[in-house]
Amino acid sequence: MPVVYIRYFLLSAILILAQILVLNNIWLSGYFNPQLYVMAILILPLFLPGWVLLASAFFLGLIIDMFTDSLAIHAAATVFMAFCRPAVIRLVLGKTYDNETEIPSFAAFGGLSLVIYVVLMVFLHHTVLFFMEIFRLNEFGQTLGRIILNSALTSLFVIILFALFERNFRK
Repeated sequence: MPVVYIRYFLLSAILILAQILVLNNIWLSGYFNPQLYVMAILILPLFLPGWVLLASAFFLGLIIDMFTDSLAIHAAATVFMAFCRPAVIRLVLGKTYDNETEIPSFAAFGGLSLVIYVVLMVFLHHTVLFFMEIFRLNEFGQTLGRIILNSALTSLFVIILFALFERNFRK
């Protein structure tokens, strides 16, 4: 098994444990609950086969759902995010990548492109997550506020994690 797969597995396990044990217990002002586990999908190689990407997203979301008793809304949101990932990458980069081993990073995307990629992906995830959680439109404004606030702060934390892990992950 190549070392890169072990690194992805360990990073995913750390993110899942952090989400379940620590982050799911953090609620700031009743609006913000960081969802850093999405980084496990954001950091996957660019040319991962679609079925592997979707299956990984489903199982990641399902694990989070099992520990939060949330009736598969994390699985649905994470699969939607993974489904949109190739289109978002094409939109952000404006080209396709020839290097199959390339992973999203500041070095591969450039600073601004990585930030746009993270913000768009997290926003897509949170939109599905929060609208499925509330499952009605009569609180549209409040839900939109939660989506924007959570997306901004989660994106900030994910970008910081990208910067911290990039040097170690690319070795």
